[in-house]
Amino acid sequence: MTNEEIFKELYRKHIRREGAEELLTWLEQETDFFEAPASTKHHLAYPGGLVEHSINVFKELRKVVIDNEPTMEAVAICALLHDICKANTYVREHHAGPGPVLVYTKKDQFPFGHGEKSVFLICRYMKLTEEEALAIRWHMGAWDEAVRGGSRALNEAMVMHRVVYELHAADMRATHIAEAGLA
Repeated sequence: MTNEEIFKELYRKHIRREGAEELLTWLEQETDFFEAPASTKHHLAYPGGLVEHSINVFKELRKVVIDNEPTMEAVAICALLHDICKANTYVREHHAGPGPVLVYTKKDQFPFGHGEKSVFLICRYMKLTEEEALAIRWHMGAWDEAVRGGSRALNEAMVMHRVVYELHAADMRATHIAEAGLA
């Protein structure tokens, strides 16, 4: 099974919300989500890396779900969609040297912020709960530009909803442990 097939299977199994199928159709038909890298030069910076990373975050987040809180639907929404802001953002550049080296450049046509943009794009198709919106908005944790600028809203969101912290932690475990081959 390909990562695209795994993603779609997880998505359809767990996400039943109104608008979910339209969001998936948008990802399939109007974005490069299933072909995009997860980053320009860090983790999974190769074609298909973004969908692979999303699956890895789902696997990490579901490990910490206790007593079905948040629901598996919320886990799937937060983990599988936290980085849809990266769709249609990375452009493959030409490589001057020999061999098949992939070089990507970030060219964001809608620079709305990282987590904020993912929330915005999801909400174009389906409603998010407060808990889901906050988790996706703050999934970058201390690396979020607002936090580095002095915002204390991340801490407030983490106090309000445990999944805000857990999504960030799952993203970090996926990136720095699972995808680094340390798992």
